[in-house]
Amino acid sequence: MARGGINKAVVKQARQALMARGENPSIDAIRVELGNTGSKTTIHRYLKELEAQDPAVGGAPTLSEQLAHFVQLLAGQVEDEARAELSSAQAAFDQQREHLQSQLDLAQQALATAHQHQQVQAEALAAESERLLETAASLQAEQLRNASLNQTLGELQVRLTDKDEHLRSLEEKHRHARDALEHYRAATREQREQDQRRHEGQVQQLQVELRQVQQSVIVKQDELTRLHRDNERLLAEQRQAVAQLKVRDEHLEQRDAQIDGLRSMLAQVQGASDELRRQVGSQAQALEQRQGICTEQARQLERLQVELQNAREGWQACRAHAGQLEEQLEAGMQTQIGPTP
Repeated sequence: MARGGINKAVVKQARQALMARGENPSIDAIRVELGNTGSKTTIHRYLKELEAQDPAVGGAPTLSEQLAHFVQLLAGQVEDEARAELSSAQAAFDQQREHLQSQLDLAQQALATAHQHQQVQAEALAAESERLLETAASLQAEQLRNASLNQTLGELQVRLTDKDEHLRSLEEKHRHARDALEHYRAATREQREQDQRRHEGQVQQLQVELRQVQQSVIVKQDELTRLHRDNERLLAEQRQAVAQLKVRDEHLEQRDAQIDGLRSMLAQVQGASDELRRQVGSQAQALEQRQGICTEQARQLERLQVELQNAREGWQACRAHAGQLEEQLEAGMQTQIGPTP
């Protein structure tokens, strides 16, 4: 197909201009006349049509002209095919390179996102570790406080035991006092009232002391009950803290698993990036091979043009030799005929 607006009329005008200047209207000359535009195959086809319409111009084509047309046609086809193949290869390579570049950009974006997510996870993990250390410190402090309370509770229990012993001693004294009172009743009736009053005074005093001791025991029991409640509350808080610590350990394990998954995704993305780079290198090698083929075809074209030039020079030499032979023949014929009388 004609390119750049080349048509039969334009080729005809260029041919007529060359013929008017006395130049040979060859394919290359016409193409130069047209400003190096148009396919040599198209120009050759239009020239054949113009020569068929005007057979008187130039007469029948010689062998060298036919060979030149054939070589020019072949060269034009080789050049068109090489350009088309090179353009197609370049377009395919550009498209593949853009596709690979877009995939590489996406992979780099995914890698940056993974790094950012990993950094966020690491910061969250550090914060959780710090909170876990604070919780462990609080738990240790509560354990120390619990131990102190247990020690205080033991001391109170010892004191309560001492109070119980003192109460039993008072009861024992009271029993002995009652026994002595009975003995005094049996011994003397006269001193009964005095002893009874004294005994009642002692009993009252002992009862006061007993009530005081009972009240002190009640207070100590209340303190002991409160201490038991505090101890139960501390035990419940300790169990809750241990449960929270276990839950946080589970969260840490899950986040470690997520980090391992992100690391595997990062390795996969890096492998895909390496594969894309390898494919780009393969495409570049293929393009270099195609460029080498085009270079070899250009060399073959140059060799054909050299052969065409040699054929033209040989044909011109043969024509010159034929002219010399014709001149020698005419000279010989004139010598045989002799001068006219």
